[in-house]
Amino acid sequence: MAELCLGTVQFGMKYGINNTLGQPSEEDVFKMLDTAIENGIRVIDTARAYGTAELILGRYFSSRKNSDSVKVISKLRPNVIEENETDICGAVRRECEETLARLHVEQLNGYLLHTPEYIYQPKITEALRTLKEEKLAEHIGVSVYELSEGYAALETEGIDYIQLPYSVFDQRGVREGFIQKAKKAGVTVFTRSAFLQGLFMMDRARIPKHLSHAIPYLVQFEKLLCKYAVSRVDALIQFAGRESGIDYLVFGVDTREQLLQDISAHRRNTVPEELIGELKETFVDMEKSILFPSLWSDGRKAE
Repeated sequence: MAELCLGTVQFGMKYGINNTLGQPSEEDVFKMLDTAIENGIRVIDTARAYGTAELILGRYFSSRKNSDSVKVISKLRPNVIEENETDICGAVRRECEETLARLHVEQLNGYLLHTPEYIYQPKITEALRTLKEEKLAEHIGVSVYELSEGYAALETEGIDYIQLPYSVFDQRGVREGFIQKAKKAGVTVFTRSAFLQGLFMMDRARIPKHLSHAIPYLVQFEKLLCKYAVSRVDALIQFAGRESGIDYLVFGVDTREQLLQDISAHRRNTVPEELIGELKETFVDMEKSILFPSLWSDGRKAE
């Protein structure tokens, strides 16, 4: 079973199509972080692009002794390198040092490219390797949307971590053999979007018109859950968490109650293999307009 990695985008901004509560208070974030650590979660995923998340995490780490056992992964600010930048290494280092200062940590466990296209720019990937040499980051990597970006990462010297989407609807990483190849290359695989930003959990009446084409698939999903008497949370977490080759399942929450529910679902590990098999057979070659939240609103890809 993949380990849980707590994502923090919801802690720094209002995020998720099913988020009706907005950004949680700092007090509530601290309680969620306490609960996560108390329940054995040891890896936290954040990013400069996640609003105030790094700053809130920094205040948390400064106030808690138990945070010493936590590994933190962050990401380079999207599209931060100007076209005419002459000192790319210096620019990347400054960004990383600012993240370290906000988080109140001396070293990141991982520092990832948040702009996946940067994986094609040797000077930027060289700058990442320099961060590792200078011990500002223990591991380096990239967060991708397309598998082509992931394959480019496997061909790039020094890449340790790759983060990609994987869910009941988005099985590309396994179907195309990418995750298996990443594991053979010694790369640690993180998957995200098991809940597809909350789309799986939405009442159908609340699904916006531009996503109405997802409803028939969601109905199919619900029918399979009813057939096996399995909850949505259990199915979504265990579908991704059980996949061979996935090391960490990155998930985000809006409330402490959600967090405890997700942790319990991960621990139960009770979803029948027959259901996992049917989900794999039923949802094949889904449209990217459903799989990529960046395409939901205006049809254009965004970071």
